[in-house]
Amino acid sequence: MSCHDERVQRWLPAAGAFVVSLDSMVNIALPSMAATFAEPPERVRWIIIGYVGAYAVTSFLGGAAADRLGHLAVFRVGLLLSAAGFLAGATAPAFGVLLAGRALQGVGGGLVYGTAPALVTAGAGAAERGRRIGFLNGAIGLGFATGPLVAGVLVDGLGWRAVFHARVPLALALLAWALRRGPAGAAAGHRLVAARDVLRAAVLGPGALSFVANASIFAIWLLTPFYLVSARGLSATLGGLLFMLTPLGMAVAAPAAGRLTGRVGAWAPMVAGLALEAAGLLGLGRAGDTTPLGLLALALFAAGLGLGLFQVPNMTLVLAAFPPGQQGAAGGFTFLARTLGVVAGVATFAEIVAARRAAVGFQTAYAEAFALATLAVAAAAAAALAGGRARR
Repeated sequence: MSCHDERVQRWLPAAGAFVVSLDSMVNIALPSMAATFAEPPERVRWIIIGYVGAYAVTSFLGGAAADRLGHLAVFRVGLLLSAAGFLAGATAPAFGVLLAGRALQGVGGGLVYGTAPALVTAGAGAAERGRRIGFLNGAIGLGFATGPLVAGVLVDGLGWRAVFHARVPLALALLAWALRRGPAGAAAGHRLVAARDVLRAAVLGPGALSFVANASIFAIWLLTPFYLVSARGLSATLGGLLFMLTPLGMAVAAPAAGRLTGRVGAWAPMVAGLALEAAGLLGLGRAGDTTPLGLLALALFAAGLGLGLFQVPNMTLVLAAFPPGQQGAAGGFTFLARTLGVVAGVATFAEIVAARRAAVGFQTAYAEAFALATLAVAAAAAAALAGGRARR
């Protein structure tokens, strides 16, 4: 493989995942969207659910189909649909149209996410696989970290529609790069993934842990913007600076997690990551109206650092459980587990706040949601610890 081909193999899928992960811009813009369409937080959650629900399905189905059609070809379609979804969101005249645009964006994002792991790890040996997955997850974390900061500036200066407008040229530029990559040949001789390939402990166990970790982190994605901007009265820019610390922690942890996984295996970093995520969530759940911003920043960063430390070995375990001809399905399954967790987290935490806010106020409902998230991740850490010991 030439240096150019190797560079494209690593950077193109990572760049695509980065652009998709910039969707964290939407979270800091949620209060402004709610005000524009006069929608309460429990209705605004459908901006997230419509998006992640679409890419939960298409990440797995698209990844599995790419094992037969070619990973690069499906990746290109994902970029095209993403650009169309960004444009639809930016020009939406009504809340229902915005939701439709988000669903289209989710289909495109799912195809990008579902094919990126197979593209970035193609031809990698066992020792190299963890580092490449760490590189990919670092790009994802960087996108999540950059999004809130950029969104704060865009929302304060141009309004919430700019968070969609800004990504249209990025997606189109990547599509042009992917098209210059040359023809995307279909993979020959690879059978489609079957239920028996997925319904195994080696796949479902890591998938269940990922479901819990990502469901719980969405207490931050969904509720923290309202806490920072609405309850604490911070500007969108300052709120974005604080909010970016969680995905920044993910980006910082991912490359190190890839190297660590290659040295000590997957289970120890997974347990440590879940424990650190639980500690961060616990700190955020105890935050009040006068909590120092420094303590909030520490808790937000710790939660992201823990999730980043967990995600890389978790994805490595799942990819290793599938044969080489099913790496698209394997990568798609990792994002399916993550996004099903996101959907469950959004639905659960929004419902808790909606049901309890009138009786006890937003701050107490917020604390109760974070208490549930903390307990769930602590239980997942205990399960991972038991699973790692059982495999020794």
